[in-house]
Amino acid sequence: MASLMETLIEVLEKENLEYKNLLDLSMKKTPAIVSDDIKSLAKITDEEQIIVSRINHLDNQRNEAVNDIANVLNKDVTKLKIVDLINMLAARPQEQEKLASVFDDLRRNVRAVKRINEQNRELIENALELVQLNMQVLQSLNKAPETANYNRGAYNTGDVIGTVNKAFDAKQ
Repeated sequence: MASLMETLIEVLEKENLEYKNLLDLSMKKTPAIVSDDIKSLAKITDEEQIIVSRINHLDNQRNEAVNDIANVLNKDVTKLKIVDLINMLAARPQEQEKLASVFDDLRRNVRAVKRINEQNRELIENALELVQLNMQVLQSLNKAPETANYNRGAYNTGDVIGTVNKAFDAKQ
């Protein structure tokens, strides 16, 4: 059982380190989003994907360790939580303290990553709204107002004021 707890603590420490790395990247992403630095944003996103892949691998290892611990304790793995394991380690205060500490650090880092990712999401949404607004303004420039000229049959002739052919030419 002791080696299983050590394995769990070790995996949680590695996972915590990866979340710290992810937090650093997320914080670097914010200025890249604000400054519209697409190259930096792409590079950061690629690095994030690598870290997320490692986190997923560590998450699988953590689940295996918890499954093994649940089997040894003859507990239902779906109901066994890290907090329960911390409480069960009352007889071994060093392991209990170490597990509680790494769990708290991991939880704190996950929350920070979540918070910064939410901020980045809002920044991206605002940037997209600005792009849509700019596109609408550009499209409205091509549509000049019509005059209120009528012909003999009282039909609107619909003459357009100004030039009509101010379309965006992507080839230039």
